[in-house]
Amino acid sequence: MPRLLTDAQVRHYQDHGYCEATPVLSAAEVAAFRGELEAFEAEVGHPLGWPEKSKSYLLFDWADRIVHHPKVLDLVSDVIGPDILVYHSTTWIKEAQSPAYTLWHQDGPYFFLDPALHVTAWVALSDATVQSGCMHVLPGSHHLGPLPHHDAPAADNMIKRGQGVRGYDDEPGVPVSVLAGHASLHHTNLLHTSRGNHSDDRRIGFGISYIPTSVRPTGRSVPSALLVRGEDRFGHFLPEQRLRVARSTEAVAAHAEANARFRALQDVGFAA
Repeated sequence: MPRLLTDAQVRHYQDHGYCEATPVLSAAEVAAFRGELEAFEAEVGHPLGWPEKSKSYLLFDWADRIVHHPKVLDLVSDVIGPDILVYHSTTWIKEAQSPAYTLWHQDGPYFFLDPALHVTAWVALSDATVQSGCMHVLPGSHHLGPLPHHDAPAADNMIKRGQGVRGYDDEPGVPVSVLAGHASLHHTNLLHTSRGNHSDDRRIGFGISYIPTSVRPTGRSVPSALLVRGEDRFGHFLPEQRLRVARSTEAVAAHAEANARFRALQDVGFAA
């Protein structure tokens, strides 16, 4: 039996490739996590960017606590089972009144995993609404499998490479609003996009890429991943160690190595 989702919600994920938002964090947790993130930004004098925005759970307490949060893991286990790795994470921030966007794209073609069981938990630290530029999805598109992507980098494209799938620009899609403290799920091959933030608050989302331990990387370099629940009986990934002291010398080094391995897999994959 599912822990957080109903049987109907699990079927919806399987049929349509996504799950509407479910509450996972308390208001106090949201305030604490957002406060820690923004305290770091105030310290360094700019919004969270590369490399800290990627694999943040290896660097910051707030991100470590979210990827290990029991309710988040209960939600994910409802669709991928009890043995779970974190493969990657990205902190997606759209500033208030920002035109930042992403093109229609899939995650799968850029993660190089087999089988395609990766699920993204999109955890909101502020309200993600249509006005603030929430994700829009094309229900059922995950059944199409991986589609050809092109690169269209631009100043306001939140994905540095600018990847997108041609032919879907006129699709409005279905909005997936995620209120602060809630999380949505989407399948690795689901087509999704997002548009500008026309609200007066930042849109802060923490996208966590979870995979069953049975999934393996398909590129010529081996990435790392963090076991967050259950047992890894396969050992397809180099094991990451859970954060002990935030932003310590040890943490900074581990974070840099894990990001380098992830980038190397992507770069080799594109060259292959």
